[in-house]
Amino acid sequence: MQLVRRFRLPALFCALALLLCALLSRPYTTMGVSDDGPYIRVAQTLARTGHIVYNGWAAPILGWQLYLGAAFIRLFGYSLTAGRMSTLLVGVLMAFLLQRTLVRAGLREESAAFGTLALVLSPLYLQLSVTYMSDMFGLFAVVVCLYGCLRALGASADREAVLWICFAVAGNAVLGSARQIAWLGLLAMIPSTLYLLRRRRRVLQIGVLVNLAGVLFLLVCMHWFLRQPYNEHEPLIPAGFRVARAAEQLARLLLDVPFLLLPVFVLFLPEVRGARRLSPGALAAVLLGYLLFGAHLLHPHPLFVLEPTVDGTSWVTAYGFYNPVGASTPAVFLGSRLRLLLTVASGGGLVGLAISILRSRASGLRSSEARPPTGSPEAQPPTGGIDSRQLPVLLAPFVTAYLLLLLPLGTSTFGLFDRYLLPLLVFALLVVLRHYQECVRPQLPLAAWALIPVLAAYGTATTYNTFSLCRALVRLATQMRSAGVPDTAVDQGWDFDFYTELQHSNHINDPRIVLPAHAYVPVPPPTAGSCWAKEGFYYYVPHLHPLYGVSFDPNACYGPAPFAPVHFSRWPYRTPGTLYVVRYQPLQNP
Repeated sequence: MQLVRRFRLPALFCALALLLCALLSRPYTTMGVSDDGPYIRVAQTLARTGHIVYNGWAAPILGWQLYLGAAFIRLFGYSLTAGRMSTLLVGVLMAFLLQRTLVRAGLREESAAFGTLALVLSPLYLQLSVTYMSDMFGLFAVVVCLYGCLRALGASADREAVLWICFAVAGNAVLGSARQIAWLGLLAMIPSTLYLLRRRRRVLQIGVLVNLAGVLFLLVCMHWFLRQPYNEHEPLIPAGFRVARAAEQLARLLLDVPFLLLPVFVLFLPEVRGARRLSPGALAAVLLGYLLFGAHLLHPHPLFVLEPTVDGTSWVTAYGFYNPVGASTPAVFLGSRLRLLLTVASGGGLVGLAISILRSRASGLRSSEARPPTGSPEAQPPTGGIDSRQLPVLLAPFVTAYLLLLLPLGTSTFGLFDRYLLPLLVFALLVVLRHYQECVRPQLPLAAWALIPVLAAYGTATTYNTFSLCRALVRLATQMRSAGVPDTAVDQGWDFDFYTELQHSNHINDPRIVLPAHAYVPVPPPTAGSCWAKEGFYYYVPHLHPLYGVSFDPNACYGPAPFAPVHFSRWPYRTPGTLYVVRYQPLQNP
């Protein structure tokens, strides 16, 4: 036990498990994946010139992410993989830190390791950890801030508390420069921590001054960013915003939380058996609310409520990989029966959690009468974490502000993606496992660990499939070039197309660009009947005039083009996937 504590073996195991699964997934390709192609180009320019030059596809400020990516590019030479490996480094460090954060929040070592593995080996975290997306860098800023706040709350001496507040402020200020929403640590989480420490006047006074310095740093960064050419200016409230529609999309997104943390939520399935101890009204409210919302989502989409509920260009879908190809639908990875099973398991776990909370409150396990006064030695849990009554005060302002900022995106052009859930997944891990430990069982059942290898295999397979598909797209592009067809004449998915556009222009033609004036040039729509018009991205890439497109269906659009298909492997299936070239224009009659 002393060896475990000294070398933090559970945290080290979590970090190495992530690294192993990431490397097994073979995460390399020479095309952009989602947003990361343009981002890596900015890091390349920084490595070459020492200046940050945006290229029209950067709503996040990117900040320190660019400097770390530029360091990897200078060290290993320019490649998209070199930039992505900087994200993997952050992901591995965060796996270690997350386990220690959960321990500081009151979880036992084994529970903290279980929760960390449930997140970092999930297909969402694994895929994002080997791309150059800003989500991982922003999440790191949130976890660092949370760790600093927990250490400050647990400090016995004022000097120690002040130092940890300074750590939280500096970490969130600098690391949050990758993704602005991570600065909610400065604006919500640290003020909440200072409120909890308000009785320690010296800590409060110094903490307020230090946090104000962090907010000033935030304002200076935003002042600089808004004056940089070729960045995106996202309106806080998009045009056509509708509260009801946005709330529905947000609720649909939040339904993915139990699925993305399935090993944690299935712990509560046995709690459903204890429902008979509840009042019929409380039980009916829980079940009816869940069923009504599910019935609402079922119309008009029959599979709308099955997990994973977020589809399209999200990362965890029924197709088993991130799919940039929009001309057709790929083969299903998770069949309807399996999706139904996953929905029952995750939904049942969510209902079990609600029942457990209601039962614990009804039985007085967490009543105020049974607790000693806050701040007394008896109030501290046996694991050394903060008092459970402090957790809502610490986390609720951040979560509320975060959800309010997500809400308008529900009716924006691109909508809500499952990657936006990452900070909420961390908080859900903390709260749900803390509740299980205090109100259900102090230790995890041994059977729960059996789900971790299954999750690791699923996450590794989907990550491998994503990059296998991307490598197939690159091979297809090479074949087309050999036949004399340039990249500008082929639609290979917006990820590939955006990177192609940057080979011919210094920026993506995005209407959200404000500086320089008139940088956006309106693009006339394609000819009527062209499949390119259906994609909806034509105005971003004016140098592309596709005659052909890539599809999973050889009969999509105007049928097959005279080019050989390209196959790509899909774990765990033996049958490979296939990409076809299809015509985007009808054949001209002679």
